[in-house]
Amino acid sequence: MSKKKISTSLVQSGLGKDRAYSAVVPPLYTSSTFAMAELDEDMEYSYSRSANPTRDLLAKALADIEGGVDCAVTASGMAALAICLQLLGKDDLILAPFDCYGRSYRTLVTLAEKGHFKLEFVDQYNNQSLEKAFEANPKMVLVETPSNPVMRIADIQKISGMARVCGALVVCDNTFLSPVFQRPLELGADISYCSTTKFVNGHSDVVGGAVVAKDQKIADDLHFWNNSLGTIGSPFDAYQTLRGLRTLDVRMQRAQDNAIKIMAFLDAHSAVSKVYYPGLSSHEGYEIAEKQQDGPGAILSFEIDRDVSAFLAGLQIFRLAQSLGGTESLINNPASMTHVSMGAEARAQAGVTDGLMRLSIGIEHCDDLIADLEQALKKA
Repeated sequence: MSKKKISTSLVQSGLGKDRAYSAVVPPLYTSSTFAMAELDEDMEYSYSRSANPTRDLLAKALADIEGGVDCAVTASGMAALAICLQLLGKDDLILAPFDCYGRSYRTLVTLAEKGHFKLEFVDQYNNQSLEKAFEANPKMVLVETPSNPVMRIADIQKISGMARVCGALVVCDNTFLSPVFQRPLELGADISYCSTTKFVNGHSDVVGGAVVAKDQKIADDLHFWNNSLGTIGSPFDAYQTLRGLRTLDVRMQRAQDNAIKIMAFLDAHSAVSKVYYPGLSSHEGYEIAEKQQDGPGAILSFEIDRDVSAFLAGLQIFRLAQSLGGTESLINNPASMTHVSMGAEARAQAGVTDGLMRLSIGIEHCDDLIADLEQALKKA
């Protein structure tokens, strides 16, 4: 057969790999240690921090669908970022987006202040800013596209081309779109990482992360740090995530269909001053998104000029919560929740206003979701 479509690969992930009883669905191996038959035995598995059969099945599945050679499965999305940052030395410069996820922003700033590496926040959506930043010969470029929460679109292919000139690694956060809608390694990135807590698992019952590398030497380094720091994901979480992965395509397609209809509703509403969604033709990154994404995704943000507290209190289906990417629809106020750790000045620069709302669209019936937003906006 020719290369399978991603929807087929997702459903088939890990199936029929059981060596003991040929179970179709792979078993869960919770054991922390594995018995040796003799002293000098060369064992594939000896201790679950270093390697675990269940975690390895998830790693292989994610590497395959991202188009990488290997994957390190971590305990969270922030753990995934943490092991990527271990590839830097104290004199190495990392370029990061000025509007990245709030916890990523704070982590980068804190580690740079401790002397772990040199850091520069860059407007990655402006050619002049990018060209000037690359003059400093960075060792790593962190890309987050679409950005959280204002949904700006960075050109992965262009940034990767600029990075190759100076030998910098391009590390892309692919949490918002997943491999269903975006595959950074195919666009020139060296590493694609994500919080599997979100769409990959998709059921809001696991915290996890993953880092997929295009080069085996980089992958080996990531595995070394994942093992050494103990940032590995648990076997049970890997088992749950592998199960969630099999429905990733159908979940994301349904959620995206809902998001497109909700975008149109919000864009026409008098209480909404602006909608941020790469599927909107007026979005400043629309053309780049059309080029590098297979769909606009299921996350959108919007600004309201009404009473935020009254609006949120009026919602009946959308849950006010920190995370995203589950089957249920969630709403978030980034300024007071996910991005509060950035500080007021950085939030203002990134466009994270007090009236900004981020929606994670689920797979409920779209008519009900729109009705919920409509009645809550009337109460605001």
